[in-house]
Amino acid sequence: MRQKITKYFVAGILGLMFILLFSSAWNDSAVMDELAHIPAGYSYLAQQDFRLNPEHPPLIKDLAALPLLFLNLNFPTNIPAWTTEINSQWDMGTAFLYESGNDANKIIRWARLPIILLTILFGWMFFRWVSGLYGDKVGLLALLFFAASPTFLAHSKYVTTDLGASFGFFIGIAALVNFLHKNTTKSLILCGVALGIAELLKFSLVLLAPIYIILGGFWVFLNNYGHNFNWRKFIKEEFTMLWKIFLIGLIGFAIIWVVYIFHVWNYPIEKQVSDTGHILSGFKVRFLANFVIWLAGIPQLRAIGEYLFGVLMVLQRAAGGNNVYFLSMVANKGWPYYFPLLYLLKEHLAFHILTLIAIVFGIQNIRKSKEKNMKSFLSWLKENFAITAGLLLIIIYWAQAITSPLNIGIRHVMPTFPFIYLMVSRQIVRWVKEPSDDEPQTFFDWLKKIYTLYFRPLKRGVLVILLLAWMFLSTIINFPNYLSYYNELAGGTANGYKIAVDSNYDWGQDLNRLGDFIAKNNINKIAIDYFGAGNPRYSFGNKFVLWHSKYGSPLEKENINWVAISATFLQESRATPVKGFNRKFEDTLWWLAGKEPVARAGTSIFIYKL
Repeated sequence: MRQKITKYFVAGILGLMFILLFSSAWNDSAVMDELAHIPAGYSYLAQQDFRLNPEHPPLIKDLAALPLLFLNLNFPTNIPAWTTEINSQWDMGTAFLYESGNDANKIIRWARLPIILLTILFGWMFFRWVSGLYGDKVGLLALLFFAASPTFLAHSKYVTTDLGASFGFFIGIAALVNFLHKNTTKSLILCGVALGIAELLKFSLVLLAPIYIILGGFWVFLNNYGHNFNWRKFIKEEFTMLWKIFLIGLIGFAIIWVVYIFHVWNYPIEKQVSDTGHILSGFKVRFLANFVIWLAGIPQLRAIGEYLFGVLMVLQRAAGGNNVYFLSMVANKGWPYYFPLLYLLKEHLAFHILTLIAIVFGIQNIRKSKEKNMKSFLSWLKENFAITAGLLLIIIYWAQAITSPLNIGIRHVMPTFPFIYLMVSRQIVRWVKEPSDDEPQTFFDWLKKIYTLYFRPLKRGVLVILLLAWMFLSTIINFPNYLSYYNELAGGTANGYKIAVDSNYDWGQDLNRLGDFIAKNNINKIAIDYFGAGNPRYSFGNKFVLWHSKYGSPLEKENINWVAISATFLQESRATPVKGFNRKFEDTLWWLAGKEPVARAGTSIFIYKL
């Protein structure tokens, strides 16, 4: 009976998550990366050609493109963006979605559906894994955190690689933990398959290679640690583990090779070599660039060359940084406190309170522990190796993110969130039902025992339920604006743009809502300075005039008194450039000084009447 009720809860949580994802995505216009990813995915399946968007692996884009194969779409292969230009993904996206007679909104909605379904599968697998480790209560609580997360609700419905990265790290870590515990041929093969799939979702998953080596070696150490430690046996088992991890890597590598062979099948080898050489012309480590260019010219190896080419593109992009607004500053380099602060402000405040309770409870348990030695600590790490693995991932991933100059969204640390949900859920469930080992000696001891067994769990349970209700209410209130979500510490979603924009707030999702505003207010002409992958010309035709700050006031220049400006451009124009970053006066929107917006389209497009 209890298992049946648990299944109903899981189905209800995932069903509600699907409704929130599907309905909130329905009227969202294309966000920035979708302009590149959707046409790229379609070209992979329809053309078997990987010339577009090689800086991301194909699997998420393939998945999104599957329903598009049944829509009888026109994919223009006779334009320079496809025939002669190099990785002209943005122009190809514009042509495919908006200039080839296709229904852009229909394409975008269908392409997002597989990503949403993958999210639901992810949630179900996450629950099964956590409940298998620590029971259904922990599994349900972790699933609730997952399903209510504004970050997951924001980025698990778009054709981007963010959900794929999170899913990839999850299956990669879960499969490794399963292999280490079982150490069977089947678990080894499954781990290799999981690794291969993960690597085909996002290039950041190359981090799994060192993580596998570290965790495999640490697992052997934990199994050998003790009074009768035998160095010879330990070293032998370490080499055996390295050999097995190598086999796991070979299986994953083979999967990558097979998938990439399909994707480069109709990609002319001469163009692949030319494109690779041109894009890597500025790559600083020349022997790596030359090696990848050489691989691209070998028919049997060019699939691997294309995969490694993508890895080098990511390294090249990350080193270059990106213009970004953050806390009234604008720069093209990172801030070490960027991701920690955004994590604090863009996840539910109620969840942070639960996290704090979990941390304090954990510290109290350590202080109360009668065995405070290395042996008991290492024994705990072995018994809770899933948490050990998750902690290592969090440390490595956050260290890389904090030191990276690429600060364009909290989405980049999403892969660590499920493991944080696991750890918090386990501690909260233990905190609610904290046992008491004291044997009652007096009447008052018996009263204390009764309180500990019955009343304290009730009080703590009520607090947890209230915090979960707060999370749920906040999730519903902020529908459908999950991408722009900020919690109460930041002044709420309405004020979040003052902290950080780009994919934290304004990724182009509200262009269709601007269209609703234009229609409702009978606006005949509007100047638009838009950040995103929507197309105002496609949406508004002659009612739209493309505008930039440097043009000056549209009222004075074109006699247009309505202007709409994306929050990203608005905040970058107002920000203080950090030392070494130059911004021209013409980009400061000086002609809007002292004016307040009369409305917003959604949350991210500010509308002024001059």
